[in-house]
Amino acid sequence: MPPPTRAAQQEQLDGAYAVCRGIAAEHGKSYFLATRLLTPDRRSAVHALYAAARVADDIVDVGADEPGRDPEGELLAWSRAALAEVEAGWSEDPVRLALAHTYRRYDIPREHLVDFLAAMTSDLDVTGYPDLAALDRYMWGSASVIGLQVLPVLGTAPGVAREEAAPHAIALGEAFQLTNFLRDVAEDVDRGRVYLPADLMAAHGVTREQLAAGEHTPGFTELMREMVALTRRRYDDAALGTPMLARESRDCVRAATDLYGGILTEIERAGYRVLDGRVRVSKPRRLAVFTRRLTAARLARVGSRPPAAA
Repeated sequence: MPPPTRAAQQEQLDGAYAVCRGIAAEHGKSYFLATRLLTPDRRSAVHALYAAARVADDIVDVGADEPGRDPEGELLAWSRAALAEVEAGWSEDPVRLALAHTYRRYDIPREHLVDFLAAMTSDLDVTGYPDLAALDRYMWGSASVIGLQVLPVLGTAPGVAREEAAPHAIALGEAFQLTNFLRDVAEDVDRGRVYLPADLMAAHGVTREQLAAGEHTPGFTELMREMVALTRRRYDDAALGTPMLARESRDCVRAATDLYGGILTEIERAGYRVLDGRVRVSKPRRLAVFTRRLTAARLARVGSRPPAAA
């Protein structure tokens, strides 16, 4: 059978990015809305990175919930294929194809994918973390390297090296991840996992059994208040890096930060009662953030275009 033509390959690649866009639209509504502020090429690349992370995460979470599934075997097979295909630059799987193309196009170090997949593998048997340092080590693979993957896609401002912006990209990945942990305490404990540091839980008199029973105690309120403050400090660290990004990417990051940071505000407004159900940013609030950033993003794109030839 003759190899596919260049046109056929491009059609397959376009279809792969479309699949990733659908996954991002379905599962990451705040992220997806923020990516609308990016240039089309950057937007597609971020969708590919998000979709790959989502597929791997779902193998661990959904696979564990469905009888007859083998999440460990499935994740191992998916990981091996992804690493090989990123190296080769092609895949017949649409999500891994878009991932491989994005990694090559933006020269993303393959080690970031290795570290991410290692963190997903640890979720198969690690159910808790003794302290914040241990949680940070886990977040290196589950969150920090996500920030480092996205950074080359967003690009940096003239004169700013990628390494200079990297610590702030790491902080933003961790801030998003911590926000997820605080929002999803009830869902995670149902899967047998707790992403709240055990030493802080003990200091506030909170036990895993109380979390599993959905007991909202004064100690849990104080624990959540402390964790929200800690997470906001990560957002503050990340914000220092936004001016280092390419001008046309900054409003996407600001919108994502506003939307995800808004979850912390909703947690506070709910009296930290995240054990009662998932706290969400309302659709009107999401649209208001998007609208506010849209004009600025358009102006940034115009301002970043090279002058037309005479």
